[in-house]
Amino acid sequence: MAHFSRLFAICVDVPAHDHDATVAFWSGAAGAEMPVVGKYPEFNGARLPTHDMLLLAQRLGDGEARMHLDFHTDDLDAEVARLEALGATRVERAGNWQVMRDPAGLPFCVVLDGPGTLSEANATRWD
Repeated sequence: MAHFSRLFAICVDVPAHDHDATVAFWSGAAGAEMPVVGKYPEFNGARLPTHDMLLLAQRLGDGEARMHLDFHTDDLDAEVARLEALGATRVERAGNWQVMRDPAGLPFCVVLDGPGTLSEANATRWD
């Protein structure tokens, strides 16, 4: 089934005790304030207009600090299947996003975007 997707966010995942310092660092490095994102207090973020991407700092409950990428799509099942065909594996489904691993074992997420958000103008159409 035809659908759209795009690489949309760079996520810096950090333990809770490092979160505030990490937000301050990446905010300064990117030259953009990183307030709490909507109703998700574990995320601070900034849109990077020169790259049309989002930079996020995600507070982890546990785990090591790392970075991961987020793909946004208008059809979660179709995009997950497309990425699986390229060698990715599913890890965990959480609401409207799917955590996956690339062939090297690195995590990334596929996130369902709202209807009409993605188009030929800002994403790739997959047939």
